[in-house]
Amino acid sequence: MGGTSPVTRCAWSSSDPLMIAYHDTEWGVPVHDDRKLFEFLVLDAFQAGLSWAIILKKRENFRRALHDFDAKKIARYTAKDVTRLLADPGIVRNRLKIEATIGNARRFADVQQEFGSFDRYIWQFVGGGPIKNRHRALAQIPARTKESDAMSKDLGGRGFRFVGSTICYAFMQAAGMVNDHTVNCFRYHEVSR
Repeated sequence: MGGTSPVTRCAWSSSDPLMIAYHDTEWGVPVHDDRKLFEFLVLDAFQAGLSWAIILKKRENFRRALHDFDAKKIARYTAKDVTRLLADPGIVRNRLKIEATIGNARRFADVQQEFGSFDRYIWQFVGGGPIKNRHRALAQIPARTKESDAMSKDLGGRGFRFVGSTICYAFMQAAGMVNDHTVNCFRYHEVSR
């Protein structure tokens, strides 16, 4: 018959339009832009202990509150900015995560200085190109890997905070350093190209 067949997506994308849009357009797509990489680093840190759906719903508020994830501006934040962010109901108001974001922006600048870009630094943990996994089910996708362990250890050694291995693996998935779309998902092959 003349209809279109339903699209198969990764099971986690749910029925939430925001999650579907994120899954269909961003998740797993290789990112090489330092500002976008910093955005994912910040959002994944704020996600710790929360759902990604909550963070996505607040993403535009984070973008506004954090100067569009401009690491140079955030690195200059003061105690006044911490107070401003703690009073902002549009974001996750967690002092430790806010202070970590400011500190991480400063460390981010250090990495850019040392390597020429954060992109050049961070992609070394996967050998410069995405790892293409072949998971058939959500349950097969790990929460951490040897690559995320190495990334976590190195970032932590450089003074970054909220960079545990699980957070690093979520970052790797978001930034397309790994393709963790399940093989039956319509995005698996699109992202692999």
